[in-house]
Amino acid sequence: MSEAQKPSPENQQQSTENWFTSWFDSPYYHILYKERNYREAQIFMDNLTHYLNLPEKAKVLDLACGKGRHAIYLNQLGFDVLGADLSENSIIEASKNTNETLHFKVHDMREPFEEKYDAIFNLFTSFGYFENDEDNLTTLKAIKDSLSEYGFAVIDFMNVNQVLNTLVPEEIKTVDEIDFHIKRYLKDGHIYKEIAFEDKGQKFHFTEKVKALTLTDFEQLMEEAGIYLLDIFGDYKLKKFHKTESERLIMIFK
Repeated sequence: MSEAQKPSPENQQQSTENWFTSWFDSPYYHILYKERNYREAQIFMDNLTHYLNLPEKAKVLDLACGKGRHAIYLNQLGFDVLGADLSENSIIEASKNTNETLHFKVHDMREPFEEKYDAIFNLFTSFGYFENDEDNLTTLKAIKDSLSEYGFAVIDFMNVNQVLNTLVPEEIKTVDEIDFHIKRYLKDGHIYKEIAFEDKGQKFHFTEKVKALTLTDFEQLMEEAGIYLLDIFGDYKLKKFHKTESERLIMIFK
């Protein structure tokens, strides 16, 4: 990564407006979250594709794919996969895995795709980032417009009720000898995570901000978008959703 692409130091603190553009492109984002459970992600993909009964070589879109961990595994399962993400750096990294049936592109999820997909996956709470709440509805409409006639879409979101009940207000997480000071709180209908740390003599500060969307909120948005919510699950093993206990809110729709 060039010096120009590196995140700004603390005295040029990142704005929460489009915070995801700078944070997701930062190398520190991938350092902080490097210990994500890849096996769990694979089990989720196995369960999900089996449940949807996707045909062989189905066209699958991994929307907000990051560095492509889900997209790569979906391709290994035999699907024709496109991974799309707003982060140019993530797409550059993911594209190292490109083959005849696995491709990656920089794309804003608010924009529909010209091509139609048999399945569209939006995973690991990759929704609700936008400053303007209308963009959440715009994104849902774009997903709907990018589905084939018999296609299904999946949003894997945090279960807001469970997150708020178990929220850790402050902690220090040390990864690669960097102490990440993390603060979490609810404000104006959004869950914030402030991340402050120092590396190589420079101080950094980033803010994650995600709309605290409950199942009821999604149901209202989907109704407005003309989307049919078909099923709801509460974890990656596709167990029943419980409003206060489930770790995830996984919605299948078309």
